[in-house]
Amino acid sequence: MKKMKYWTMNSAGRDKLSLQTQTLTAPGPHEVRVRVNAVALNYRDKLIIEGAMPAVFPLTPASDMAGVVEAVGDNVSQFTPGDRVISSFFPDWIEGKRPGSAGKPHGAALGGSYPGMLAQQIVVNENWLVASPESLSDVEASTLPCAGLTAWFALVEQGQLKAGDSVLVQGTGGVALFALQIAKAQGATVYVTSSGEDKLDSAKALGADFGINRLQGDWVEQVLELSHHRGIDHVVDTVGGSNVARSVAVVAPGGRVSLIGVLEGTDIVVPGGLMLMKSAVIQGIGVGHRRALADLVHAVDATRIKPVIDSTWTLEQLPEALARLDSGPFGKIVVTL
Repeated sequence: MKKMKYWTMNSAGRDKLSLQTQTLTAPGPHEVRVRVNAVALNYRDKLIIEGAMPAVFPLTPASDMAGVVEAVGDNVSQFTPGDRVISSFFPDWIEGKRPGSAGKPHGAALGGSYPGMLAQQIVVNENWLVASPESLSDVEASTLPCAGLTAWFALVEQGQLKAGDSVLVQGTGGVALFALQIAKAQGATVYVTSSGEDKLDSAKALGADFGINRLQGDWVEQVLELSHHRGIDHVVDTVGGSNVARSVAVVAPGGRVSLIGVLEGTDIVVPGGLMLMKSAVIQGIGVGHRRALADLVHAVDATRIKPVIDSTWTLEQLPEALARLDSGPFGKIVVTL
C-alpha cells in the first residue's frame, strides 16, 4: 500500500506539530484525490497553530494548496485525472451572500474547522476545488485561495474597482501585494504604506505609483497631499484597531475601507462625523466564495499577474517556514511537497 506524509496536531502549539505517515485512501462518490505540490502559508495558519484562533482537533493545518488530480470517485463531473487544481478556502460557500446568521456567522474553512492541506495527498469533495491558472506554477497558484482571493473580493467583487480609481494598500504582506497587483491590473492608481524603504522600493517595482514610509511623519497627511486632498477611493486596511480611524480620515467621499486585518486589535472606533459627511463604506472582508476564486483565476491568466514568492521550504521544513512567516516577509511563504 502506498503511503504519504502529512502534518497533524492534537492540540494548539507549535510544539504539538507532528509529521506522520498514513496509507493513501481511494476517493468516494463526488470525491477526488489530489497530489499536493505546494501549500502557501498565511498569518491565519500561524494563529491557528498557536491557539489564537479556534480549530477542530486533530488538525492538519493550512488552507491554500495547488496540486494535480490523481484519481476521481464515482459521479465526479468537474475534474479528471491530470487536471491542475487549487483549494477553495470556504468549502461550503460557493456563491452569493456569506452563509450563517447574525449570531453565528459562517467561518468553516480549510485548516480550521475542516482538515487542511499540509499533506502529500488529500481526498476532498470536488466542490472544494477550482481549476488552477494556466499561467502560474503550482508554487505561485497555491497563494491564491486566501491572500489572493481576499484582495480580489475586497477590490473587485465587493468594491467594483474600475480604471482611474485610487487604492491605498497598507503594508506589504501577502494580501497587500495582491491588492497592489490587482489594482494596477484594473487601471488604478496605487499608494502603498510601509515601515521600510526597501519594501517600498520593491512595491514600486511591482507598479505602485506612490510609496509612503509610515514611520516618517503623518502618513495620512502625506497621502492627502499626494492625492491633492481628494482622498482615496479604496483603502485596504490590514491593521484594524485604532488604525481604521486613520483609514476613514484618508478615504474619499463615497469611498470604501476594506477591513482585512486586525493586527492592532479587533475593536475599532471610527469618527462618526466623517463617516456621515463622506458617505463612506467600511466593509469587513473574510476571504470570499468559490465563484470569485474562479473569477480571480481567469483574471490572473488574462492579466499575467505573478504572485510574489518570498521563499519556499520543503514539507519537513515547516517549522523553519513558520519562523520565516514570523519575520515579516515580502511576499508569500510556500511549502513544496
